[in-house]
Amino acid sequence: MASATTSGASARAGNGSWTVVLCWITVLLEGYDLVVLGAIIPTLLDTRHVGMTAGDATTIATLSLVGVAIGADSVAAFAALRLLAGLGLGACMPVSLTMMAEHMPAERRARASTLTMTGYHTGAVITSLLALRVGDDWEILFYLLGVVGLAVAVVQWFKLPESEVFVRARRDGARRVPFTELLKPAYLRAGLGIWVASFMGLLLVYGLNTWLPKLMNDAGYPVPTAVTQLLVLNVGGVVGLVLGGFVADRRGIKGTTMAWFAVSVAMLACLSIRMESDLMLNTVVFLTGVFVFSAMVLVYAYVTSFYPASVRGTALGSASGIGRIGSIVGPSITGALVSSGVGHPWGFYFFAAVAALGLLAVTTLPRVGGNASAEAAAPAG
Repeated sequence: MASATTSGASARAGNGSWTVVLCWITVLLEGYDLVVLGAIIPTLLDTRHVGMTAGDATTIATLSLVGVAIGADSVAAFAALRLLAGLGLGACMPVSLTMMAEHMPAERRARASTLTMTGYHTGAVITSLLALRVGDDWEILFYLLGVVGLAVAVVQWFKLPESEVFVRARRDGARRVPFTELLKPAYLRAGLGIWVASFMGLLLVYGLNTWLPKLMNDAGYPVPTAVTQLLVLNVGGVVGLVLGGFVADRRGIKGTTMAWFAVSVAMLACLSIRMESDLMLNTVVFLTGVFVFSAMVLVYAYVTSFYPASVRGTALGSASGIGRIGSIVGPSITGALVSSGVGHPWGFYFFAAVAALGLLAVTTLPRVGGNASAEAAAPAG
């Protein structure tokens, strides 16, 4: 009996390790994909690849959202492949965050979310480094992602365990939780704040990662410097996620998220100023990554802490889904500003205003703990 118990515990530990590793790699690939387009946009426009214009790049960035393409014969094919791939990767982030939250105790939920999302920005850092290395041979970036993505999918099929919450719910005959559950009084206030904050947060993440090199190039920085800032931004994102999760678990998620959005407003406003010092530029871009990217993920961490397991997946899915609308709007509006010749400084003014709206949304959220958390912990029904 003891041997069977020990064996079961070992199997769960093994499954847990596979879950952590594969969820992290999945998010890494999404981060790689997000940044790969932004990293090559200056090159595509400079070389007029398949006649691409700033308007075409905006269309592709808008349709991409997430996904991977392995090359193109025309702007239309490029955009269509990005859109098609995005249909597959759209659920990766919320599913990964939900599964990771199941494997972490409640007092470490913020770190579960932020540490998972370090994969996202690690992927972005890898893309930036590779983009600097391959130069005009940008197609290599897409081929590499396609091959690695297929390999990871095979490993996931055999090694990624099913969600324990899902298995228990199916065994017990529990019903699926509809989206309307989130509209009940116990959840509505939090839901509205989360949806607005998620919209603004993903608008910033996608807008910056897609257009930062071009905005920097428009400000007068050479292309290598502009692409390097994408690297610096995402290194800051990794640091910010580790720091943000630790602080949120110690000091509270809502207060930490508010502080992160507030600093984001200041940093984004600073980027509208042309800086002559490389050190100053790198510092501001790094701090922008520290606070902007982890502010978005802390919103997801709030979801995993506020909602009970019975509705957590639905809540995360809705936050991510509404946030994806922001991920469309961000590249689209920023691209329009670039096309009209005012990408710098108005792109950064726009981003600062968006961060301010995200801050206002977070202020409306109930605090996790006390009556709010007790209310949210009530079983769905």
